[in-house]
Amino acid sequence: MKNNEFHRATKHHTAYSVLLAIGFAHLLNDMMQSVIPAVYPLLKEKFGFTFAQIGVITLVFQLASSLLQPVAGRLADKRPRPYSLAIGMCFTLAGLLTIAAASSLGWILTAVGLIGCGSSVFHPESSRVAQIASGGRKGLAQSIFQVGGNAGSAMGPLLAALVVIPFGQGAIGWFALAALLAIFILVRIGNWYRQQLYFASRNHAAATKETPRLSKRTVRTALLILGILVFSKYFYIASMTNYFTFFLMDKFAMTVQGAQYALFAFLAASAAGTFLGGPLGDRIGRKYVIWVSILGAAPFTLLLPYVGQTATILLSVIIGLIISSAFSAILVYATDMMPDKVGMIAGVFFGLMFGLGGLGSAFFGWLADKTSVRFIFQISTLLPLLGAITGFLPNIDPKRKEL
Repeated sequence: MKNNEFHRATKHHTAYSVLLAIGFAHLLNDMMQSVIPAVYPLLKEKFGFTFAQIGVITLVFQLASSLLQPVAGRLADKRPRPYSLAIGMCFTLAGLLTIAAASSLGWILTAVGLIGCGSSVFHPESSRVAQIASGGRKGLAQSIFQVGGNAGSAMGPLLAALVVIPFGQGAIGWFALAALLAIFILVRIGNWYRQQLYFASRNHAAATKETPRLSKRTVRTALLILGILVFSKYFYIASMTNYFTFFLMDKFAMTVQGAQYALFAFLAASAAGTFLGGPLGDRIGRKYVIWVSILGAAPFTLLLPYVGQTATILLSVIIGLIISSAFSAILVYATDMMPDKVGMIAGVFFGLMFGLGGLGSAFFGWLADKTSVRFIFQISTLLPLLGAITGFLPNIDPKRKEL
């Protein structure tokens, strides 16, 4: 990135190289994180974990991410720290090296906690970077950022199948190389971010904040609705990400590697679908994108537990394409209502995403132990029906100019 590139991140110009860099850093970050659920079958077999213990591992990781993210976002709003992104990635590096050598549940929980702390710093601050670099195309910017994360999440199970499953737990340590690359990129982004903050401090007009057009009560109601929608999406995603491989192995007797490839297909479809939500929200309104993304996935989720192997994998791809576009639209919709608290809102919603994903994983792990892995898929398929409440959101952008 050139030193003067921050001048192009204005209302009418988008700093694409910055967005691509932060999106690639998101890819590396989420790729490393997605290795955790991808190696659950290996850890379960090696240590004799129950499904409930698998759920606790995810819960610790997700809570470490979710509880700290709103705090990190609020601090970023008050006093941005350009190099905190690189510092947070050092926690992820330490967590990867720890889990590669872990010999007990306690060490595994410590490792995922460290990785969760790195995530809690990364997401709110990097969302601020994406908005600053957006040039006004906030939906597009958030989609570029999110598609990087979803692509990384999709790569984790694939790399686990190719590297970790054949060579064992110690092979997780090789992912530390990705953490080192991410640290290098984030230091460069930190240089750009620092220059952008200096430019904004010298230009008070550019730093003028928009004022919300809605009453506080309307904003609170809308945020509650968005929170319920995030719950419906990420409780369902938790069942897919953490237990889809077990479901395929149980119902169709698929191998571990075969089930990992099927999970990769779902996550890859999610990565592809992520990019659609932001640009479409910029054009037609974010409310409508949220509505179609969550409620529109319901017919396919309702069918998934009752069809054959090929149809199951095909439906998972369709579900991934549809449901993945919601989060970018939800996040930008929320920050549009509170434009002076971008970091805090990003932290809250990323925190909800991780926290609800962790609770969903623990809940479905407990339920699978009590019933069966097939039963949890019959229950989780009902969650996208909650997308119907999107109709109660206010229309804050009923007309959009074509970008």
